[in-house]
Amino acid sequence: MKKLIIALFMVIGIAQSSEAQVTLKPGIRAGVNFSKLTNYDTDFKTGFYVGGELAIKFNKLYTLQPELVYSRQGGNSEDRYVYNIDDMLFYSDNKIIYTIDYISLSAINKFHFGTGFHLLVGPSLDFKVNDNFDNNFYYEQPIGFDFSLVGGFGYSLPNGLSFEARFKQGMVDIYGNNYNMNMDQNNNGNYDEVVLNQSFQLGISYTFDVK
Repeated sequence: MKKLIIALFMVIGIAQSSEAQVTLKPGIRAGVNFSKLTNYDTDFKTGFYVGGELAIKFNKLYTLQPELVYSRQGGNSEDRYVYNIDDMLFYSDNKIIYTIDYISLSAINKFHFGTGFHLLVGPSLDFKVNDNFDNNFYYEQPIGFDFSLVGGFGYSLPNGLSFEARFKQGMVDIYGNNYNMNMDQNNNGNYDEVVLNQSFQLGISYTFDVK
């Protein structure tokens, strides 16, 4: 019985010690997006993201960081139209900028090493709040959500300022198409029929001390 009581107090002591190491720091973040749509014949377009974060640091090696961010994504496209008038072909090049805006809720896991460096990875649930696809009558509009995976690295200064580079890959077709082998036009598992969001992000963040 004494051993059980001693073990119980040891567990409580370890738990209290672990809790004492946990710190909460709210912050703001912003940066630039270089985004495109895969299999959509688009080039990267420049957008931005801005939002907030809460850094929950459990110890010197690991931080869980929930984030709520407004992110402007999409892509640039050069479309060529061919007109046949009186058996004569006329060509017209038209640049189209596709824009999809999301509110992103992310759970970023940060792994610290060295002096100020960290790696990061985590999921992101993105809710569409706006798009301009209705301006292009021959395209359907994107569905209202996306699920993405985020990875990257960064460097943090002692004053709370951090610099990060991230890669964000959407995992859901923006049109919500449920592809199967019967719909596979090129016999390659629908790989080049799936339209996904893809972004490179460069940005900064700043966390505040809570007293």
